[in-house]
Amino acid sequence: METNLRIVYISALFLLLAPSIIAQPVVFDITKYGGAPNGDLTSSLERAWKAACESTSASKVFVPKNTYNLRQIELNGPCKAPIELHIEGNIVAPKDPNQFDADAQWVRFGYVDSFTLSGGATFDGQGSTAWKQNNCHKTWNCKKLSMNFGFNFMNNSIIRDITSKHSKHVHVNVLGCRNITFNKFSIEAPAESPNTDGIHIGRSTQVKILHSDIGTVDDCISLGDGSRQVTVEDVTCGPGHGISVGSLGKYEYEEPVEGLIVKNCTFKNTDNGVRIKTWPGTLVDIPVSRLRFENLVMINVTNPVIIDQEYCPWNQCSKQTPSKVKISRVSFNNIRGTSTTKEGMILVCSSGVPCEEVKFSNINLIFQGTPAIATCKNIKPQVFGNVPICTP
Repeated sequence: METNLRIVYISALFLLLAPSIIAQPVVFDITKYGGAPNGDLTSSLERAWKAACESTSASKVFVPKNTYNLRQIELNGPCKAPIELHIEGNIVAPKDPNQFDADAQWVRFGYVDSFTLSGGATFDGQGSTAWKQNNCHKTWNCKKLSMNFGFNFMNNSIIRDITSKHSKHVHVNVLGCRNITFNKFSIEAPAESPNTDGIHIGRSTQVKILHSDIGTVDDCISLGDGSRQVTVEDVTCGPGHGISVGSLGKYEYEEPVEGLIVKNCTFKNTDNGVRIKTWPGTLVDIPVSRLRFENLVMINVTNPVIIDQEYCPWNQCSKQTPSKVKISRVSFNNIRGTSTTKEGMILVCSSGVPCEEVKFSNINLIFQGTPAIATCKNIKPQVFGNVPICTP
């Protein structure tokens, strides 16, 4: 009897431990491929990635804690099994912007299913030389500079505990992805770094940005066309231009934007809080719908809440023809804090397709000790609770 109980116990213990044993990934240590501290990691990482990507069981490319130089690199799939790139060191880009292919990404991942980037690494784009050459904040006719990261056509992927620092241009571009999550992702950009958007999303579905700290000199997060089912939660934005939907309506064949949730976020010293911006003077008529902004804190924010359907920087368009982008089913709930402008809410909708089903509830924004006001155009908002009264 005792023997039988022992067999049952051992069998049960094996069944309990088996999943964790099976789940252990095959490790591809970068040092086995020639990776050395303070050296050029590029070719070693390419070889380790290729070997890991060919593995028929889950794999991990491991970069131990140290500082490494890295040239422009593409790490593509498809891979035969889930793959993780675990980097504990600091990764440094070349300073010279001419070592990059125009507006490409410094580190580009593409066509991988079940990918993880982790380890606590800082990716330093060393953008100070490039910033002096950047005049894209003044004109559209400018030289495009490289971004720190590109995630292209990635599915079921996680980027966690990673810092993007001093990118030459945009920090992160997300294109054609499905079910990709940024968790505890940090972005650092000094005041002298123009056009350093944080995370730009386009043509992607089920994107989550969670528990992250983003400081930029442009939009902390921006949604381009085709962004669907995007969740931004527990993000601190600032400095920067806030969280933006758009700009939209400038180019042909743009796709609808729908299903955004921004909640439990804090904005510190930003030029905008939450913003929707569309171009007038074009024929693009995509819809923007099902957007929710809730439980947001504004600290010394210019334009905490703004809908701008007359967005036309540097007079690049004609405002004679109204925007054809239709905004509907948008809600703003429980937004509080301090505004640096008297107009805490600026709602300028299109005269051609006025905003519809836009709801506001419990908006408490203070300007110099008194309640901020709301200016409205081509919109009849639905109001619940304490909300500034619209004035033309």
